Amino acid sequence: MQKKPGLSFSHVGIFVRDIVRMADFYSNVLDFTITDRGKLDSPHGPLDLVFTSRDPDVHHQIVLVSGRPEHVPFNVINQLSLQADSLETLQAFYRRLKDDPGVSDLQPVTHGNALSLYCRDPEGNRLELYVDTPWYVSQPMRVPMPIELPPDELMAWSERHARALPGFCSREEWRAKMARKMDAAASGAQA
Repeated sequence: MQKKPGLSFSHVGIFVRDIVRMADFYSNVLDFTITDRGKLDSPHGPLDLVFTSRDPDVHHQIVLVSGRPEHVPFNVINQLSLQADSLETLQAFYRRLKDDPGVSDLQPVTHGNALSLYCRDPEGNRLELYVDTPWYVSQPMRVPMPIELPPDELMAWSERHARALPGFCSREEWRAKMARKMDAAASGAQA
């Protein structure tokens, strides 16, 4: 089985209080390109929208929309996750985020199956930047990691840690198991 047919994730929109500041953060700190912007009438009044993407084939991956109330008691979005293309890229973003005054709660962690950076953007939305590892461990699992190690040392540290955890196997073994599970679910749904 390749990807599950029918639906695939495309993009997300988030309400923001300060659209200029947030557009600056997503474009200048996280390197998204602003692909469009404009106003839209809504039942609650006019909204400003900023469309951002990191892929020239995709018009927007994150849409910033004005209108977030100043005091929202709870943010129902747990996190926005962005996959880095390499461990070196993840480490470069760590250095960039560490130095940005709008970023808070910066935490480098391993999940065993991924190496992640968690932080809060300037309006407190939680972000995860991550790279997958070539193995799987049972989830949830979250342990602080020494992100400033050289990449090869960090991967070796991460593998030693992962091998001691429940469910350790290669990513290929895990993928084959999930493909069988998804095929069985699809076959059952079609019957």
